[in-house]
Amino acid sequence: MKNKKKGQKTVRTYEWRDKYDDAFTHDRAKHRKALGASPAPFAPAVKTENVKPNGVVVSHKGQYAFVLLDAQEHLCLIDPSLGGPDSSVLATGDEVMVESVEGSSYPIVRAVGVRRSKLSRLAHVQSRLSEQIVAANIDLLVIVASALRPRFKPGLVDRYLITAEIGRVKPLLVVNKMDLVEAEPPQVSEYRELGLDVFDTSCVTGAGIEALGKALSGRLSVFAGHSGVGKSSLLNVLDPALNLPTEEVSNANEKGRHTTTETRLYSLQGNIRVIDTPGPRNLGICGVSPEEVGYYFPELAELAGGCRFRDCTHTHEPACAVRSGVETGAIPRRRYESYLRIRASLEE
Repeated sequence: MKNKKKGQKTVRTYEWRDKYDDAFTHDRAKHRKALGASPAPFAPAVKTENVKPNGVVVSHKGQYAFVLLDAQEHLCLIDPSLGGPDSSVLATGDEVMVESVEGSSYPIVRAVGVRRSKLSRLAHVQSRLSEQIVAANIDLLVIVASALRPRFKPGLVDRYLITAEIGRVKPLLVVNKMDLVEAEPPQVSEYRELGLDVFDTSCVTGAGIEALGKALSGRLSVFAGHSGVGKSSLLNVLDPALNLPTEEVSNANEKGRHTTTETRLYSLQGNIRVIDTPGPRNLGICGVSPEEVGYYFPELAELAGGCRFRDCTHTHEPACAVRSGVETGAIPRRRYESYLRIRASLEE
């Protein structure tokens, strides 16, 4: 075996593009062995046996939900017996069983099917729930960021990548507003090296829109990202008939206004189905302990086996292969610092 040059990167490429199911095979195996658990479908808030779904949740609020039944949206009541102590009763994208009841003005959502995948976050601090399911049964998590106005924020991208892995959703990254810059933000190269699909787009010039549309066609995707990055604008360009409202980003603080106020499923031209979501003020990660965070940073997990201590936190221990990898350039320092911030937030 040839000797590697000093400082040469040794990060393994994780092919999210073509081999997503196998991309984390090595790390997942270690993770599940440590947890003593095997993968299983995600249960809805209340377990219902023998559910035969006949509709898909388009949006919901309070005791009502819009459900797609036979290609038509219907306003339905949610059965008050549905519910649970920990997570959302319904999520956009849920497959549900709806019944028409004599004497009721609306059809009733009676049961929720098992979720194959999900996008979730920590529920609001004042909520009785611990987990908020944002979207269910999705194929792609489209992480939308902007090259400028607002500036590219890799920390949020890192959090979404962890959330995608937890929810068993394939992630891809869209860097929008490329017409405002001459080149990609430098941090984007870190995600390309990990094998993540990246699409540079502009709603002004139309650059990258066709390629993005092809990637979304035939799948159920969820758009996620900060307010102002152009999620609604991208949907309008993909299908002008939508005509969703958009707002300019503030020049004072580079923050966007919440033009999207509810999570909703849209059917676009080109056989594209997208769940649009409001921009989060913060993204709390649900279902991960501080000790497990490193498994969701592939370049850290790759080197962690070389640490002296099996329970190394990669924060202060001697003979830490991860910190050595940061010093040699094998692990991007920015990604390592993101790991430290996320781990610290989970320890609070």
